[in-house]
Amino acid sequence: MTDRTIVITGASDGIGAAAARQLAGSGARLILVGRSPEKTRAVAEAAGAEHFTADFARLDDVRTLAQQLSDAVGDGTLDVLANNAGGIFGDRTPTVDGYEKTIQVNHLAPFLLTNLLLPKLLASRASVINTSSVGHRLFGHIDVDDLDNAKKFSANKAYGDAKLANVLFTRSLHEKFHDDGLSAVAFHPGTVQTNFASDSSSIMRLVYRSFLGKLLLTSTDEGGAILRFFIEGTPGDTWFSGAYYDERTLSSKVNPQADDPALAEALWQRSAELVGL
Repeated sequence: MTDRTIVITGASDGIGAAAARQLAGSGARLILVGRSPEKTRAVAEAAGAEHFTADFARLDDVRTLAQQLSDAVGDGTLDVLANNAGGIFGDRTPTVDGYEKTIQVNHLAPFLLTNLLLPKLLASRASVINTSSVGHRLFGHIDVDDLDNAKKFSANKAYGDAKLANVLFTRSLHEKFHDDGLSAVAFHPGTVQTNFASDSSSIMRLVYRSFLGKLLLTSTDEGGAILRFFIEGTPGDTWFSGAYYDERTLSSKVNPQADDPALAEALWQRSAELVGL
């Protein structure tokens, strides 16, 4: 771990913050990204990490963040990018960029960030770790011509589509760049006791807040340990590039659309168009 540079988004709370605390003292250079300046600073100070603030509901924030990270890394390596920011939200209120918030925060923003950092990631033979969800196979069915779900919106469908997009993005990163040294993986961290779904109209919000939820949910520290497993792991040994994992277990239980290379490419092209790449 010594001399490695690790960037974790969604690090002001939840499993991102837990993983950061667990990685403190590992010898790695940690750079944390969160939406809340106060919470991100507090986690960073506790973990001995650097930090930046960005709201993924604003793509200009993502562009600024990419430049800040590039400047911070300088001539050094960027060894791990953990795209961990995300969530499930309420109604179909558009972002300032005009897109549905769930698909933007969970997919379009990390897609943009990863692509803007791609030269540095390739030069570093880096790992890109995408926090997905079992929701991708429960709720997801992507129409690349209706990523905003304008035809028929539900919070669960929007979330499932976004998490399916994470898996397809992982597959595309592997297909396009693994021969150049880049590795990518997507994983479900478990159903974790966090503030996840707190801003949502989804029934999942009730589960997360209920007594039953507290009995069934995984602890934040365990979810953070699963994220840490992929951050510290060696591609090709600990985990396989292009794959999807349920927690630490390689899984073949994916949404059928996840195995459609034509859809993966169409999503890549549509996403690039939407974020202006």
